[in-house]
Amino acid sequence: MDKKANESLVVMTELVLPNDTNTFGNLMGGRLMYWMDIASALAAMKHCGAPVVTASVDNISFETPIKLGNVVHIEAVVTRAFHTSMEVHLKVWGEDAIHQYKYKSNEAYFTFVALDPNSKPKSVNKLIAETADEKELYEGALRRRQLRLVLSGKLKAKDADELKALFE
Repeated sequence: MDKKANESLVVMTELVLPNDTNTFGNLMGGRLMYWMDIASALAAMKHCGAPVVTASVDNISFETPIKLGNVVHIEAVVTRAFHTSMEVHLKVWGEDAIHQYKYKSNEAYFTFVALDPNSKPKSVNKLIAETADEKELYEGALRRRQLRLVLSGKLKAKDADELKALFE
């Protein structure tokens, strides 16, 4: 059964508490990645209706630190489904609720594989991209997937049809 991209949307909100911060009063990167993994796994599970495991995480660059007492908003949505895997795009914002402003912290792509009851990879639903943003993310997902496979050694650069211009 095909599913719309927006059906997988997960928005997770956390408050940055003292135990979540480093000595500079900023949210620890590892804590944020943990929350991002949870949000993106929930989006992938909503799409495929099955348990999932994290297969890869793309580069995560921290643009703006999130301070103690600020709120973290994580938005995760499936951008494309392949045979057994799904790419999930995440956007992260910090929010100073006292001064009432939001700021972008980072964004990333996570890849998940759906599992059957025997913990073997299983086929996933196709994804329908409707909006212009969804279509743009959908189209770019194949290039990002091929780049991940080339970098992991699972695909030879010469066989990455979507990336030929980058490697010639």
